[in-house]
Amino acid sequence: MPTEPTSRFLRACYRLKTDTTPVWFMRQAGRYMPEYQAIRSQHKSILEMIARPQVAAEITLQPVDILGVDAAILFADILLPLPPMGLKLEFVAGRGPVIHNPVRSPDDVAALRPVDVAADLGHVFEAIRLVRAELDGRDIPLIGFAGAPFTLAAYMIEGGPSRNFLETKKLMYGQPEAWHALMQKLTPVLIDYLLAQVDAGAQALQLFDSWVGVLNPQDYRRFVQPYVRQILHTLMAQAEVPIIHFGVGATTLLREMKAAGGHVMGLDWRVPLDEGWALLGHEVAVQGNLDPTALFAPLPELERQVRDVLTRAAGRPGHIFNLGHGILQHTPVENVRAVVDMVHEFIWK
Repeated sequence: MPTEPTSRFLRACYRLKTDTTPVWFMRQAGRYMPEYQAIRSQHKSILEMIARPQVAAEITLQPVDILGVDAAILFADILLPLPPMGLKLEFVAGRGPVIHNPVRSPDDVAALRPVDVAADLGHVFEAIRLVRAELDGRDIPLIGFAGAPFTLAAYMIEGGPSRNFLETKKLMYGQPEAWHALMQKLTPVLIDYLLAQVDAGAQALQLFDSWVGVLNPQDYRRFVQPYVRQILHTLMAQAEVPIIHFGVGATTLLREMKAAGGHVMGLDWRVPLDEGWALLGHEVAVQGNLDPTALFAPLPELERQVRDVLTRAAGRPGHIFNLGHGILQHTPVENVRAVVDMVHEFIWK
């Protein structure tokens, strides 16, 4: 922490006192908003929208103005580093991301191209600069992000979403040299990409490990943790911004993930916030952890669940309110806005 921050979000990242609990939402800039849909209808694909910095910046700013959240997160996607590596990525309606040439062998790993983040992903950094210019003077920090190496590798190997991650584990267990070679290719790309986001103006970073929960602790320590530790420790040494480390379904991995690094640990909704925080230790900040489906509940039930999360935080400095994963499509915008008000108005007694 180079200087003591003034924003609620950044103060909470460093476990400093705040006037109220800060709140933002994963996937807060996205398809549940009519304003987003109006922009989406004018473009052929999500990748086209991301590639246009002015469009990405406008979408990033929408929830700041509409919801009153305490931080913005860049409108982008965790898979952006993959096409420069030679993978054919497409977002298919009804299926999500599809990689048409998955990585399944040592030769496939060897064929992956190096990434020049400035040349290949320059549109991301331009969007960051545009957002920062618009937020100037508002004390609303901008969060940059990337996918963690296990999650990116799983997409690369499976070719898209998976239930059992069979192909990923076949490579990991059956061809460990190829697995480690893949991790060694992804790790420097992610370090360069995240550092470049900070250079462009990102004031915090989040590492998303969306699929890491399919691993047991032993496999995490053996196949994943060394690379995540290298990424996070490099960032913590070179980038003077807080780092959020988040995994889904990762309650059994929390201690291993904390050991890998990060100023803030994300908790999904499967673990009560107080239990997850106690497991991690209170010397680290936490983020979470309302179930995203609770946003569809009637307001009295939604308020009960919001208050439960906040009560479990017990007014301790270092809690950032968020969901346990991203906002779902068709989520009522008015309910998301109501949660922001509930969090800001809550008083711990």
